[in-house]
Amino acid sequence: MNRIARFDKVSEKQFLEGWMDTFPGTLPEQAKTIYENIRLPRRATAGSAGYDFFSPISFTLQPRQTIKIPTGIRVEMEQDWVLLLFPRSGLGFKYRLQMNNTVGVIDSDYFYSDNEGHIFAKITNDSNEEKVLSIEAGDGFMQGIFLMYGITMDDDVKEARNGGFGSTGR
Repeated sequence: MNRIARFDKVSEKQFLEGWMDTFPGTLPEQAKTIYENIRLPRRATAGSAGYDFFSPISFTLQPRQTIKIPTGIRVEMEQDWVLLLFPRSGLGFKYRLQMNNTVGVIDSDYFYSDNEGHIFAKITNDSNEEKVLSIEAGDGFMQGIFLMYGITMDDDVKEARNGGFGSTGR
């Protein structure tokens, strides 16, 4: 197996900034407790391809309801690798849980962004069977899979990233 990456938590300051922006009614002490309890992603078995991301909070999603979750996680990985994020398979199968951007793409240079490469997840319960999804704090809700990628022979990009969504297409 290639060992190409390492998960870590973003700084407490960065997490609190992202959390308070997403959940403005949260007391700072509550957000700090959430930060302290963040679990790093891990594989469930030796044969698992995906690293489970664990919810920092309990939440319930009614059909067609959406939530944005600051995970408090960042990942440093070797160049030429990418982390792809998907709902956990069982949640997608049972509830049609969807990533709002269909697949999250975490590039290797995102780690060095001003936001410390803080990974956010925006998910929707897209149930067409009216199923209510409940996730407890510490439950896996998303999985990340590392893949190597290639570039074209004539690629000569030299620009560097400094941000998240849309930062490379300006």
